[in-house]
Amino acid sequence: MNKLGRATERAMGMSDTAWERHANPWSGWTRVAILPMLAIAIWSRVWIERWSLVPTVMLIAWIWINPRIFPRPKSIDNWMSQGVLGERIWLANEPGTVADHHIRITRVLTAVAGVGALVFISGLIWLNLAATLFGLAVTMLGKLWFIDRMVWIYREQTNVASIQE
Repeated sequence: MNKLGRATERAMGMSDTAWERHANPWSGWTRVAILPMLAIAIWSRVWIERWSLVPTVMLIAWIWINPRIFPRPKSIDNWMSQGVLGERIWLANEPGTVADHHIRITRVLTAVAGVGALVFISGLIWLNLAATLFGLAVTMLGKLWFIDRMVWIYREQTNVASIQE
């Protein structure tokens, strides 16, 4: 289903333990904050020149460290934990685990986030604030909607009823 996603999972070295820890909502929500912070870090090259590499490299390192640093969640009865676990189901790509009605929209959301990322990166390269902010918004909207779809997949797979957040 998602070769790029599985390749990313392998590159990140996402073991069973890393996935369990990543299901901690603190892990998920702090990763959501990475993209805006990365925009500021990269844009800071205008003000602090080469020193902008320090926060940029730290944020890139955080992307790898993040799913490993938080403890396993005490409960997965929350939107973010279920989204992370649904993503794991999606990436596992085992026949019959993901209903057909999720496949097309998940691919569309991935494409939306990808196009947003291209605009975002272009804006950062050319220091175009409008493109950077628009790309950031589209990327984050696509990613958060993707996570919401992963919650749906998780709940269908595990027969968990919708919860009140």
